[in-house]
Amino acid sequence: QVQLVESGGGLVQAGGSLTLSCTSSGRPFSRYSMGWFRQAPGEEREFVAGMSWPNGATYYGDSVRGRFTISRDNMQSAVFLHMNSLKPEDTAVYYCVADRNPLTPMNFAFDHWGQGTQVTVSS
Repeated sequence: QVQLVESGGGLVQAGGSLTLSCTSSGRPFSRYSMGWFRQAPGEEREFVAGMSWPNGATYYGDSVRGRFTISRDNMQSAVFLHMNSLKPEDTAVYYCVADRNPLTPMNFAFDHWGQGTQVTVSS
C-alpha cells in the first residue's frame, strides 16, 4: 500500500501564496503519476492538478489553471502544489494522490490517496 503524507496547509489571506508538499512511499516514485484533489465542505471532490508518468505532462482544473503549479522531486519522492493568488473559494481539504498509470485528459483516476491537509483562505 502506498502511503502519502501531505503537509503545508494552513491559513492564508486572499491573494497570498502557499505551497503544499506530499511525500510518497511508492517505489520507484518516478513511475507514479501524482496529483492533487480538493474537497470543500458540502462539495464534491474536485480535481486540482496532475503530473503524469512517464512524460511529465501536467493537467489542471479550470478553477486553478494559471494560479496553481504542480511539480515533483523524484529524488525526494515528493510532489508539490504551488498555489498563488489564493481566493476564499480555494478553501478546502487538499488530498495528494498517486497512481501507476499515465494520466490522460479523460482519465484522472488515482488508486492511492493521502489523508488530506486543510487550506483556509480568509477574505
